[in-house]
Amino acid sequence: MSRVTPSSRRLLSSALVLAGVAAAIVHVNGQSRAAGRPAARAPMSAAASLDGTWNYSSLTPVERPAEFANRPTLTLAEAAKYEQDVMVRNNADRRDGGVAADVARAYNDAWYDRGTHMAVINGVARTSLVVEPSEGRIPPLTPEAQRRQQARAQQRRDHPADGPEDRSNAERCLAFNAGPPMLPGPYNNYVQIFQFPDHVVIHNEMIHDARVVPTDGRPHAPGSVRKYQGDPVGHWEGNTLVVDSTNFTDKSAFRGSSDKLHLVERFTRADATTLLYEFTVDDPTSFTTRWSVSLPMEITDEQVYEYACHEGNHAMVGILGGARFEDKQRK
Repeated sequence: MSRVTPSSRRLLSSALVLAGVAAAIVHVNGQSRAAGRPAARAPMSAAASLDGTWNYSSLTPVERPAEFANRPTLTLAEAAKYEQDVMVRNNADRRDGGVAADVARAYNDAWYDRGTHMAVINGVARTSLVVEPSEGRIPPLTPEAQRRQQARAQQRRDHPADGPEDRSNAERCLAFNAGPPMLPGPYNNYVQIFQFPDHVVIHNEMIHDARVVPTDGRPHAPGSVRKYQGDPVGHWEGNTLVVDSTNFTDKSAFRGSSDKLHLVERFTRADATTLLYEFTVDDPTSFTTRWSVSLPMEITDEQVYEYACHEGNHAMVGILGGARFEDKQRK
């Protein structure tokens, strides 16, 4: 997919992004901002404000590796050694694995932005982003969720391209590693937050997603209203923004979740350069227990530009046309 990283630069100015986001706020959930009413920033201190562009790349794995099975944290010296080892392993510019391995590396390092450091919280480096359960692993899927996964896989095998909806959300440029919730990926680990008196906008660099989160006390949308990113409703607990999301669809499963997913995210300005992002996944139909992640983000002067994902849209004619050709060959 086409993408732009800090290494290869980005395509649009942040002014255009802000203009688009501001326009999105004018009409949200059927409610309009009064004509001429200024979209002023929320009157909060710099320490509490979430405004800015935040980098959430991290070398800390989501789940704790076996080598750290009984160690939730590392010393900073141990973390530095681990970081060095991971950087060597991740180096896509290496040409020491033979033809097959080198070709399999595909993109060189210019395309990646995995970060250079582990997640450090309260002065210690965590060995997993998952902090609950205590073993640092995502809980097993329930039997119901396993059956659901198997049914989806069988559907893909039996009907790989009957129509566009049979292709993945990522291939169709609908959703790809942008959350909610947010987790680090191989590139585009930036999120820009715009804070207003009665809304907060969370704009991800990956794909094109901007969540408009009302903080004016409104309830969730009716259960009949379903959204790929859920229905977010926010409120403040001191300096922490709490975003409560329900009403997900069954088309945007997160790590095997269902449309019953209840997601709670917390954004806390820890200091002048750090935003602590925490989330809890609660879906009893999918996971044997709820689980939580803690991920520090760093302020950056990088700008968020357009992620120009379009191949799935333009190539769909070819994908479906090829499938119809294969159908004829089998007859």
